[in-house]
Amino acid sequence: MIRINEVMVIGATGEQLGILPTRKAVDLAKEKQLDLVEVAPGEKPPVCKIMDYGKFQYKLNKKAHESKKKTKIIHVKEVKIRPKTEEHDYQFKLNHVRRFLADGDKAKITVLFRGREIVHNSIGKAILERFIEDNKEESEVEQLPKQEGRNMVLILSPKTKK
Repeated sequence: MIRINEVMVIGATGEQLGILPTRKAVDLAKEKQLDLVEVAPGEKPPVCKIMDYGKFQYKLNKKAHESKKKTKIIHVKEVKIRPKTEEHDYQFKLNHVRRFLADGDKAKITVLFRGREIVHNSIGKAILERFIEDNKEESEVEQLPKQEGRNMVLILSPKTKK
């Protein structure tokens, strides 16, 4: 599959064999019952290595799997609240937000306005400011309170550990 006439060849043990014609490099690899794999196609001349291609693919897949395993998926959990919410209900929602942040997830707090409540959006803003104040030890503000149609949204993310 290599279409260049000459390639830099690296042996199976890592020694450099120099610049060889592609045909000769393929014959050397077949002689050792291995494959000629192009590892650096952007170089002049391209670098090829004599190795077992199946083992090479296996190592690449294993490395990709390990890096995928170490990544943490961050979810955005949402809490919806109304402008006329009572104190006990507010505390209940606040505990939900704190639990989300402790689990390492982001919290999206949405104030839902119905009917003529939209005229009093300062009440919704005050509720979101209170969420920010009550969670300032556990969280950072990712998105300040913002009006989106009939909703006002705030996004909090867990504090990064330094």
